Amino acid sequence: MSKQTAVDVPLVAPSLSETAKQRVRAVLDSGDLAAGEVVRQFEREFADFVGTDHAVATNNGTTALHAALAGLEIGAGDTVVTTPFSFIATANAIRLAGADPVFADVDLQTANIHPDAVERTIAAHDGDIDAIMPVHLYGCPAEMDRLRELAADHDAVLIEDAAQAHGARYGGDHVGAIGDAGCFSFYPTKNMTTGEGGMVVTDDAEVARRARSFINHGRAPDDGATHERVGHNFRLPNIAAAIGRVQLQRLPDFVAARRDNAAALTDALAATDIAAPVEPDDSYHSYHQYTVRTDDRDALQASLDDFGIGTGVYYPTPIHRQPAYDDQTVDAPAAERLADTVLSLPVHPHLSDSELSAVTTGIDYVTG
Repeated sequence: MSKQTAVDVPLVAPSLSETAKQRVRAVLDSGDLAAGEVVRQFEREFADFVGTDHAVATNNGTTALHAALAGLEIGAGDTVVTTPFSFIATANAIRLAGADPVFADVDLQTANIHPDAVERTIAAHDGDIDAIMPVHLYGCPAEMDRLRELAADHDAVLIEDAAQAHGARYGGDHVGAIGDAGCFSFYPTKNMTTGEGGMVVTDDAEVARRARSFINHGRAPDDGATHERVGHNFRLPNIAAAIGRVQLQRLPDFVAARRDNAAALTDALAATDIAAPVEPDDSYHSYHQYTVRTDDRDALQASLDDFGIGTGVYYPTPIHRQPAYDDQTVDAPAAERLADTVLSLPVHPHLSDSELSAVTTGIDYVTG
């Protein structure tokens, strides 16, 4: 393989079926464009998929996190332990809810929040925490058993940021359905999309009720003329839900294809010194990203780019190093190490055989 034989393999490639387009046209023809019955159908189907009693659709993943916090009555004066290695929306939602995020370091192997670090962070705050918000980063489930124990020990709620983990499972349960509430994003790069959108899932009817009120200007869900709290307009429109219903049907096949592609990439990396992602015991990784670790990231990224193989760095700066959060003193060497070494390779379900072969051949060429 040489630079002259470069291909064009994108890092992500959203796909909308003809059925999804027909569903959107049906909504357009109906004239019922805002949140309505199509959204309610999507919510019911998504709750059934993840195995919760309730689901509340929102207009993006960040607002799903914000609504979950509101539904669990986390706000001003509360402290939420979360990861410093995630998209900044995780921490932003906590601050937007009026609470204070505090950061616990991550596991270098999984990039997920480390329960030992959570325990140390809780101790540093004299046990005075109100919530724990792990992120199932890249589609890899966090260590939920220990996090659930820590939350119970400290009378804290457990909120799963599953924005990148549609279809992932931990101990047989879908992520998002394990804590007190779970949140998903339907951004176009995610394992399934609605264009933009999000979802809160929970088994607690009152949490769902408060979240549903919060995303609809604080209205009482059963009385549109009564506003029982201050809220936002975070509603998902029917157009987006129409796409989501079809995408949800395709999600198991999407995840299966991602896992097959990930296996091929891991085989290609076996003879190199590049660290492939891991799948912990009792976990089912959904590979939103296939993220490797290498000390020569810049060289690897540049070489793959020469061959037309798309890559991405998620994330080059930990949250606690961002100017918006540099008021905290955080001990997170693993997060900082990951920020310097991670690189995501194409793993999306629409890779053709030739494109996947090009990626594995490119890896072999630049590491050989």
